[in-house]
Amino acid sequence: MDQPSGRSFMQVLCEKYSPENFPYRRGPGMGVHVPATPQGSPMKDRLNLPSVLVLNSCGITCAGDENEIAAFCAHVSELDLSDNKLEDWHEVSKIVSNVPHLEFLNLSSNPLSLSVLERRCAGSFAGVRKLVLNNSKASWETVHTILQELPDLEELFLCLNDYETVSCSPVCCQSLKLLHITDNNLQDWTEIRKLGIMFPSLDTLILANNNLTTIEESEDSLARLFPNLRSINLHKSGLHCWEDIDKLNSFPKLEEVKLLGIPLLQSYTTEERRKLLIARLPSIVKLNGSIVADGEREDSERFFIRYYMEFPEEEVPFRYHQLVTKYGKLEPLAVVDLRPQSSVKVEVHFQDKVEEMSIRLDQTVAELKKHLKTVVQLSTSNMLLFYLDQEAPFGPEEMKYSSRALHSYGIRDGDKIYVEPRMK
Repeated sequence: MDQPSGRSFMQVLCEKYSPENFPYRRGPGMGVHVPATPQGSPMKDRLNLPSVLVLNSCGITCAGDENEIAAFCAHVSELDLSDNKLEDWHEVSKIVSNVPHLEFLNLSSNPLSLSVLERRCAGSFAGVRKLVLNNSKASWETVHTILQELPDLEELFLCLNDYETVSCSPVCCQSLKLLHITDNNLQDWTEIRKLGIMFPSLDTLILANNNLTTIEESEDSLARLFPNLRSINLHKSGLHCWEDIDKLNSFPKLEEVKLLGIPLLQSYTTEERRKLLIARLPSIVKLNGSIVADGEREDSERFFIRYYMEFPEEEVPFRYHQLVTKYGKLEPLAVVDLRPQSSVKVEVHFQDKVEEMSIRLDQTVAELKKHLKTVVQLSTSNMLLFYLDQEAPFGPEEMKYSSRALHSYGIRDGDKIYVEPRMK
């Protein structure tokens, strides 16, 4: 059979990990010695191969000599072949079948949709536990074949594959714990529920950047579909209804949720979003990557009660009544204006006269003197001011710095300002 044109896996491997590029490596199994064959080998006798091989974006189109792959890659456990030009599953199989301890394989951005994956080829992947097929446009038929031949598969990445629907596999994959299927076009919940049927042991489901608009499923059905789901990521989905958020409570083991960038939350402040979500999801321990502490949960649940206490009865969510049972009916929080006062009312004392005045606190002592000129009939140069705080234990304080702002004195309503003529 003619070898496909292009760069081979072995050719790239020899170039990248030659002794000239990696002259020193420490640790067992790092230097792999291959005796020269009778015909001679174009390779070096020794390559410095780590157990994790990264050969992305190298233009690889084929496997190369399988005996040499087997000799050099017996200890390899992780292999990154992303963004190459592999389009034939037979060539991938030739590589993988000669890496007996392979557990992680990344085939992202290879044009593998151009060929059919046969079951005998897929069998060579049997030991793989983590498989990445992002942007490979792998068909569901290919995925099904892989699932049937990988009994220990735990993590599967199917992002950027233009999926609009999900095709159910004829066989459930009991081993899969994590499914990463972001950046597709899965809009209908009937497609998502198929994932629960195919992967009953799923622990983590990452659905970010899909267009899922609603969760159309009964609570009992959701619990049966995803009985082991611990974490779900719905970032930038199309959810726009609080009822969909409430349905997440139907997953019996759910404790981590990611929900940023959904239409439902756009009209709320950052604080409102987090508190309302925490209050509606009583079982979660982590929201949008941040741990929910016990104190934050109580604050959020109390916030939730106060948020909905003035709503019409028909608009109050059921969760409100649950929380009222827990905390009782709460009083509205007092509104405290923490903005600094812009003006105060003070008593101005001059000789035997007392006049109540409103003064601006953003002005300086010099500006206040100008303002008082007409009241006390003194020139600003001939005027001394003294400020008396109602609670000050040390008596009046002279206001002798003309450029000092009045707010820096802490003047409050009811305080007194004394005006005296400067002694000649």
